[in-house]
Amino acid sequence: MPLTTTLTPSNSLRPLFTLPVIVAALGYFVDVYDLLLFNIVRVPSLKDLGLSETDISLVGGRIINFQQTGLLVGGILWGILGDKRGRLSVLFGSIITYSLANLACGFVHDPQLYAILRFVAGLGLAGELGAGITLVSEILPPHLRGYGSSLVASVGLLGAVVAYFTVALFDWRTTYFIGGGLGLGLLVLRVNILESGMFKRVRDTTVSRGNFRALFRGRTQVLRYLRCMGIAIPTYLVIGILATFGNEFGKALGIEEAIQPGRCVMFTYIGTAIGDLFSGILSQWLRSRRKAIGLMMGLTFVFVLIYLFGGISSTSAFYAVCLAMGFGIGYIAMFLTITAESFGTNLRATATTSVANNVRATTLLTIPAFQAMKSSLGVLEAAAVVAAICFGLGVWSLLTMEETFGKELDYSE
Repeated sequence: MPLTTTLTPSNSLRPLFTLPVIVAALGYFVDVYDLLLFNIVRVPSLKDLGLSETDISLVGGRIINFQQTGLLVGGILWGILGDKRGRLSVLFGSIITYSLANLACGFVHDPQLYAILRFVAGLGLAGELGAGITLVSEILPPHLRGYGSSLVASVGLLGAVVAYFTVALFDWRTTYFIGGGLGLGLLVLRVNILESGMFKRVRDTTVSRGNFRALFRGRTQVLRYLRCMGIAIPTYLVIGILATFGNEFGKALGIEEAIQPGRCVMFTYIGTAIGDLFSGILSQWLRSRRKAIGLMMGLTFVFVLIYLFGGISSTSAFYAVCLAMGFGIGYIAMFLTITAESFGTNLRATATTSVANNVRATTLLTIPAFQAMKSSLGVLEAAAVVAAICFGLGVWSLLTMEETFGKELDYSE
């Protein structure tokens, strides 16, 4: 059974600046850059391939679904591999996969091949964040885990900002080459990282590792897994709908100047990077993951209400609210830390990696629901219905889950 640590922790923050934490942060940076790249270059790249405006919408949506499917499949495969073969095997394998796929995207001339390559890229990208948070959670002392995961996320999420400006400065093919090159460069740094000691200890036992079905054995296990997902659903409501379709919300609000979805995403991610750093510090100060996430989720709810029904009338105010919503959902690292802290070493990577990508893939449900309702309810009202469901699931999950702050992780299920 897991135990809660009672030792007085050292005040030293030096473990936060060790190579594994730095490389995990840089890895997530490249992950976010590559993950959002197609969303940003979708129109210019497909136009360059000769597609009409109608086909760009249809084929672009299909390619995004291919990438999301890759994330879903990869989340399970890399998670299992992380528990069976080790955290480092995922960090190496995933980055090779998505780096080569992104380099290949820079040479693509066929939409069908483009979709396949985005599937492969999604498959590779699925392993990065979960494995990184798992490794950081296991190597840092309990009193620093919140700081460590927030540092990883706040640095990593700036990859979205870099992606936006890279696309503004370079041709879309060059941006893919840059992403692939960044990944392969990061691979060199990872050569010197040591494997998690917790994983090494459980590897030398007869305990079953990486059994995905074990996450669903019994009501307690299933609910624990679903709650870890549930608390994060509002984050991808903001990213996947409110920011991504910012142009539609701008029109619905009657804002005269056209809203640029790319800028909405950029401001949202800037806010998220700041929020992730803040929420980690907040959880340490409150000595509670649940209280910190509850406060951040509450802020997000307020900003979503302002976004939808606050009567925003200018582009500057609109982008400012995107920044504020991004800050509110800045608990991405925290929900993954809770997931890592909720499962034993033999299932930790499987749970954390699959939860991370399942949450990303909730857009496969929320976006069609939003699109189906907006013709009858209107853009703002349709988003409000989806938001109510997302926040309802988030609040239920938070209120019914256990507190994991300071929990000892060196145990097996």
